[in-house]
Amino acid sequence: MANTPEAKVKDKIKKILNAHNIYYAMPHGAGFGNAGVPDFLCCWKGKFVAIEAKANGGRTTALQNKHLDEIEKTGGITWVINEINVEMFDAFLKIGVDKDG
Repeated sequence: MANTPEAKVKDKIKKILNAHNIYYAMPHGAGFGNAGVPDFLCCWKGKFVAIEAKANGGRTTALQNKHLDEIEKTGGITWVINEINVEMFDAFLKIGVDKDG
């Protein structure tokens, strides 16, 4: 993986997911993949969790927001994680709650 700021955030997310024994997959969003799908699709405590990684103030696109909204509407949990809130994500996992408490 490239050493871009977003790649560094993704590496931190992977380390956190692995440390908590959380299953994850990273689908391709280009080519034959599904554009706008979050960077990480996870299963945590029987819950579907989708994570979009951003860096340097990056914002989600309209297509990414559409996917994240659809996941939430069907009962999934979504996170947009960047270099600022990545440690908060780890803290939530440590205490065993999702972002809604």
